[in-house]
Amino acid sequence: MRGLPPAARAYILCAVLGALACVLPALLGPGTPRAAVALLAVLYLACELAKLCPRLGGRAPEGIGAFFPVVLAAVFLLPPSAAALVALPGALAGAAAEPPVAVRRAWHGAQQALAAWAAGGTFALLGGPAALGGAARPAGAVADFPYVMLPAALAAVVFCLVLTALEAGVLATAERRPVATAWRAPLALSLAPHCVHGLAGLMMAVMWRSPYGPPAALLVLLPMYISCWVFAQYHHERAAHRATIRALVQAVDLKDRYTRGHSERVGQASAMIARELGMADDRLEVVRIAGILHDVGKLGVPTRLLRKDGPLTPEERRIIELHPEYGHEMVRGIGFLGEARSAILHHHERVDGSGYPYGLTGGQIPVLARVVAVADAFDAMTSTRSYSRARPVPTALGELERCAGAQFDPDMVGALVRAIGRHGWHPVVTSDEELQVIPQSAPEAGPVGSVGLRGPAGPTGPAGPVGLPGMPAQNAEARAHTDAGGATTGPGGAG
Repeated sequence: MRGLPPAARAYILCAVLGALACVLPALLGPGTPRAAVALLAVLYLACELAKLCPRLGGRAPEGIGAFFPVVLAAVFLLPPSAAALVALPGALAGAAAEPPVAVRRAWHGAQQALAAWAAGGTFALLGGPAALGGAARPAGAVADFPYVMLPAALAAVVFCLVLTALEAGVLATAERRPVATAWRAPLALSLAPHCVHGLAGLMMAVMWRSPYGPPAALLVLLPMYISCWVFAQYHHERAAHRATIRALVQAVDLKDRYTRGHSERVGQASAMIARELGMADDRLEVVRIAGILHDVGKLGVPTRLLRKDGPLTPEERRIIELHPEYGHEMVRGIGFLGEARSAILHHHERVDGSGYPYGLTGGQIPVLARVVAVADAFDAMTSTRSYSRARPVPTALGELERCAGAQFDPDMVGALVRAIGRHGWHPVVTSDEELQVIPQSAPEAGPVGSVGLRGPAGPTGPAGPVGLPGMPAQNAEARAHTDAGGATTGPGGAG
């Protein structure tokens, strides 16, 4: 405990002493149903150890939590002190992600014992044992439904509240987090799962009290445990997905140092647009991933072109304009990306048909590609790079509105304007110190160029590229085209 602040040490010590006070009556009292306590404690211990078994999927991901139906069944079946004792072996044997391992395990044991004791007291106070079919009722008596549901539900809520409150206290003392923040977010995420565990624990307790006895309780426990195991595998898969995306983004950032951090910010702006449009949460996540990976095709572009300081030749520009197709080929086999693949392919299309790679128009362009196109241009205009100075957020939004209907979908532009007007623009913090984002109140950074492609038939953009002071206009145009794959002219073009 040497690495912990004194307040955290005192807090954990008080919790451990409180847990010992809770379990002592069960250890020393003559009326404790020791056989039931031992059986449930061993069952809970086995469930917790099974999560760490490589043959059953390896370590459960962080945040998956303990398998609480057994503990809650003990809350419903046993006196409060005995329920607290049931929680100790499994909690002490559970995984500890970081050192000090012994302290963490002691803390988890104390935390669960206190929560079980409080939940058991609540259940007893509300008459739950009698409604379940306790000692006062005839042997084999059926539980009194639906009246037993209320004390069981409240006991599960108390169990969750105590766990969350204790966790908030240790975070506040050990990491100096605000108590309100440490309390509210975990409670919102854990309340529903604990209620589900409480329902499973109640069904287990009902079967335990039935004429078939404890073996019948396993009929409830086994499918519940299988569902938790499947959920753990889902978390493993999601973690693998995130690692895949992170690796691709890092590879792009390493190759094109001028746009480091750009991908994450485009994903953030894309999600803001999608949320403003009322997209469902699952699709919102897809569009965020599409924004993050929109430039992954740069991995197929020669590095010398991405880092070239001089003007691009027409042939070099055509090579860079292949990066959406390269990106689509790279991610085509990654099934979980789904609709994001089409956004990667078409995010440089224009609604007037003058974009690339296929010159799609209007509604032919996938919705997510139209979202990412707006987010991409907005971040490029509001980011300072070695070849262009950032524009204030209002100026960038005004430029997007000017190009709406020609380059961008007006609905997507309007959604971004409304979202930033309501929430502001707070870009993702990156490790690249060269990138700066101009806040909304910043002064005008310089002349405003177009965010549109000004090829031979391009309808938007000034008569020619605008160079930065001390930087030839040709170089500014070259770097803008390098970043955007030919989608801009001028110093503040889309990336």
